[in-house]
Amino acid sequence: MDGTLLDLAYDDFIWNELLPVRYAATHGCSMEHSQATLSAFYQEHNHTLNWYSSRFWTAKVEVDVLAMQIEHKDKVALRPYCLELLDYLKTNGYPIWLATNADCAGLAFKLDHLNLSHYFDVIVSSETIGHAKEFVEFWQGLNAMHPFDPQHAYFIDDTEKVLNGAKAYGIENLFSIQHPSSAKVARETCNYPMLHQLTDLITYLNQAEVEKKYA
Repeated sequence: MDGTLLDLAYDDFIWNELLPVRYAATHGCSMEHSQATLSAFYQEHNHTLNWYSSRFWTAKVEVDVLAMQIEHKDKVALRPYCLELLDYLKTNGYPIWLATNADCAGLAFKLDHLNLSHYFDVIVSSETIGHAKEFVEFWQGLNAMHPFDPQHAYFIDDTEKVLNGAKAYGIENLFSIQHPSSAKVARETCNYPMLHQLTDLITYLNQAEVEKKYA
């Protein structure tokens, strides 16, 4: 979701700009100390369920990070052509699943704020599965909960380690995002095909339909 459907600039702002200020104010320390402490925390918990948990971070840093996110929900924004892709998929009968590492609370407020829930046939947070998307166990749990054929699924994500986990499980049609955050420069290289705009996926879907028709 974040960095794929939604502009990752919001999360960059929350975690790299706002939280250091709030942490420094809460603990009476300098910004330099705050940034160094949070950076160490981030490195320690990156790519774990804790990394994505607002409850974990609230306890860890003694700042209500969910309330902080909701306070600045006006900064949550869709990536370009997000709705155009979702409308196309919906109109053409493709099942649309949202598999996200966002915890249930963060997922709920973003979907509600942007009125996106009605697009999806399945919505699953890694918090519910008990494993982050970076790991095969997430995909095993997702398939147990909502059966799907990995060979015929199309999966888009902005994080290469997540795509690696999906590949290890057997998902064949994998795509990365060239420009997850409008606050940063676009990526130049990736080990997976990169979508410049989300609607670029339509070309791949149409090609697959042609190949299926003439197979």
